[in-house]
Formats: sequence, structure tokens, C-alpha cells
Amino acid sequence: MIEKKVVMTKISNKEISISYLKKYADKDLSSIETMFSDDIVLRDWKIRVEGKENALKETRKNFENADTIEIEVLSTYENKNTVAAELKITVDTTEELYVVDVITLNKEGKISSIRAYLGRGDN
Repeated sequence: MIEKKVVMTKISNKEISISYLKKYADKDLSSIETMFSDDIVLRDWKIRVEGKENALKETRKNFENADTIEIEVLSTYENKNTVAAELKITVDTTEELYVVDVITLNKEGKISSIRAYLGRGDN
């Protein structure tokens, strides 16, 4: 009898972050809830909230204020526990935002913080 070894490969922080961004564009709040740590800190150029429930409430508000959200990942940078993603976000096919999300993950692969910085679209 031949034994097969199953090799479990850990999903990279970059893959988790890209998955989060896809679920955000899909407005998939239930999937996002499973990705957030209980003590997540969410901060952007307008707000700062702590805790999963508050972060989900802010995310839900964003979803309710937009019919569509498209996210194009322009580039990513990764170190041990953080991924920075340069993004072009199009809201309702007309509003373009250039944003850098800095996403930090804990040992369990849960998102423990998202810091978003608004930029400009010109070169």
C-alpha cells in the first residue's frame, strides 16, 4: 500500500489580503466577518473604530452607500505580518479613489488592523 502525504500549505498574508479586497468589492459582509479578529482596528482618513462589531458596522455603512464597488489592485508589498496594497477603487462606476490599504494580520491569519490612506491618481 502506498502512503500519500498531504502537505498543507499556509495561505500567505498577501493571499488573505487579496481575498479580503475581493470580498469587500463583492460586499460580502458575512465572509469579511470571519476574516476580522475580535480586536481589529479600522482607520481611514475619516474614521477610527476598534473591535469587530464596530468595524463591521462601518463596513456595512460603506456597502449601503454604494451600489457597486470595484477594486483594482495596482501593487502589493508584504513583510512578516503586514501587506500594503495600492488600490484603485471605483464606486458606482463614477467616483475613483486611489487608496493604500495597510493590512496587518495576527498569528491566526485574521485581520487585526486596516489602515487606509487616500492618495491621488496622477503619476
